[in-house]
Amino acid sequence: MTESDQPIRLNEAALVQNEALGAYALWKFGLGFQDRDGQAATLPLAFLVLPLVLHAPTLEMVSSTFKASGLHLFASKLSEQREDLIAIHSRALSLRQLSLESLMRAEQSGLIRINPAAATVWATGPYDEMAVPSLPERIRRIGPACEKVGHWFAGLTDQQVAHTLRVEF
Repeated sequence: MTESDQPIRLNEAALVQNEALGAYALWKFGLGFQDRDGQAATLPLAFLVLPLVLHAPTLEMVSSTFKASGLHLFASKLSEQREDLIAIHSRALSLRQLSLESLMRAEQSGLIRINPAAATVWATGPYDEMAVPSLPERIRRIGPACEKVGHWFAGLTDQQVAHTLRVEF
């Protein structure tokens, strides 16, 4: 068996941190954002989604915070370990290429529409003919968490989100 015939082994990060999963996450985020007030999410906010949901401890905290509690309670819980709140900014920087590739994949797949003039992201509706993929257990919680983050962000301005999560755009 030659080297090119050998199956490619992906590590856990490669299985979870890929643009297809990122596209799905951004689509769910957009649906959650739009569900609150019918508005499109701004492009900078989309770059905060993957750093929140692809980090297991942060995903757990998002999942354990009620949707009605809002971003401020989530950030308050996260700031109990101050370094966890500060780490969101560095993860956003580390994952910006993946976020960009995920945005492009989501648009190419018809999951979202990007309006470059307004710098907004609009998620297309979940139609009956659009089958939601069957996800493995280890990533099944990402979709609902992304919708929750979208809902939280929709109630605030970009500046309020950035201030609450201690990030800069």
